[in-house]
Amino acid sequence: QVQLVESGGGVVQPGGSLRLSCAASGITFGRVTMAWYRQTPGKERELVARITSTGNTYYGDSYGDSVKGRFTISRDNSENTVYLQMNNLKPEDTATYYCHTFYGAIYWGQGTQVTVSS
Repeated sequence: QVQLVESGGGVVQPGGSLRLSCAASGITFGRVTMAWYRQTPGKERELVARITSTGNTYYGDSYGDSVKGRFTISRDNSENTVYLQMNNLKPEDTATYYCHTFYGAIYWGQGTQVTVSS
């Protein structure tokens, strides 16, 4: 059974940092691409960043605000975990963040809320 469990969300002031984690089980983690998406009410879930099995990364233009340069996706194959380091957070980064993979089917985590507010 594939499970993706996110953690690390919370409330942070503008300019602050958070690191999200997604622990995966039930998959051959080192062979799959992992991704982070985010969603705000009334909008579609959009790609934040993805990382391939070989460590290549891509950052999406989520809601017209590229996160490249502020966010960093990484993975630890020994821990079956993918991370999203988020720096210089802005109020517009407020969203529910979801972990995603494709392993014969699409899998999502339950989501973790990130709120950026003073």
